Amino acid sequence: MPAPPPSLPNAAATRRPRPRQGAVWRLLTNPGAVAGAVLLLLILLAAATAPWSFPQDPLDMVGPPILWPGQDPAFWLGTDTMGRDIAAGLAHGAQVSLTVGVTAALLSLAIGIAVGATAGYAGGWADVVLMRITELLQTIPSFLLVVVIVAIGRPSVPVIALSIGVASWPVVARLVRAEFRTLREAEFVQAARSSGFGHFRIAFLEILPNALPPVIVTTSVLVANAILIESALSFMNMGDPNAVSWGSMIGDAREMLRTAWYLAALPGLSIVLTVLSLNLLGDALNDAFNPRLAA
Repeated sequence: MPAPPPSLPNAAATRRPRPRQGAVWRLLTNPGAVAGAVLLLLILLAAATAPWSFPQDPLDMVGPPILWPGQDPAFWLGTDTMGRDIAAGLAHGAQVSLTVGVTAALLSLAIGIAVGATAGYAGGWADVVLMRITELLQTIPSFLLVVVIVAIGRPSVPVIALSIGVASWPVVARLVRAEFRTLREAEFVQAARSSGFGHFRIAFLEILPNALPPVIVTTSVLVANAILIESALSFMNMGDPNAVSWGSMIGDAREMLRTAWYLAALPGLSIVLTVLSLNLLGDALNDAFNPRLAA
């Protein structure tokens, strides 16, 4: 009597996972990714609940000036030189910093993907012209370009986010162009061409999804960089005067570093933790989508 065939569960157990499944598993089991995600979620939660946790205007003077953390239960993180609640400023400042970071990153991605995909797929003179424009913008220091745009326009959260996005897209464009140049002669692209698909469908529905993993990794860097630039602008008194941000809090506290160092330390720590969480997620995404680890 012939031996029975192996059962389906045993055959499935020996089957190698698909690359995407392996990437998700590596991401979920990466301690850095988990730590970064938890930390970022806590910061997002603080920003999202700021209107309910601290309904008053964070610019209002609500208590005595220079209360140290823990000195008054009503102001558990203390007050600044004008009697403003530090905890309210941190929570509302998280909204401004994250809004600028995410908006600037999305704008950078939109412009960079459009330019990079067009240059990488079309090639020829379109590639040359678009890459010369990209290289021209890269020769200008991004922070200097942001300062010029903000100085020309009215310093506000939308203008700051727009200026950072405009200054940051060349990095995305060069990355997407390189991916498109690698993938445009792949077998699945040739099959799409032979099936009569149009150029737009091939570029943005066939090639782009396969070029996104490195772009996703870069997104965390773009958000972190935008938060740092916005903080630097606010520190230089070039931020939105009607909004509280972590950078403006540090700028207001620079004269009190010796006598009330917590005024600068608390918003500075908020920036450090946010950028750290984004860097942890970026490193984890890079490890998860690394093709050499996809086996």
